[in-house]
Amino acid sequence: MPLGKPAGVRCVQLDDAGRCLIFGQPERPTVCSSLRPSLEMCGAGAEAALTFLKNLEEMSRPAPARPS
Repeated sequence: MPLGKPAGVRCVQLDDAGRCLIFGQPERPTVCSSLRPSLEMCGAGAEAALTFLKNLEEMSRPAPARPS
């Protein structure tokens, strides 16, 4: 996604099972390759992990541009 992935939008590089199609490839975004799973992130399973990532996306969303 050349302009980045907006929060709440599924990454175009995920297959139907949610696996990254460019894992290990040089074009994989740095933010993805630097993200390290942890108990805090993954919780009890996939649902908890997706909730954590959704919250992380929302917290890191750029502020809307102010009118000039």
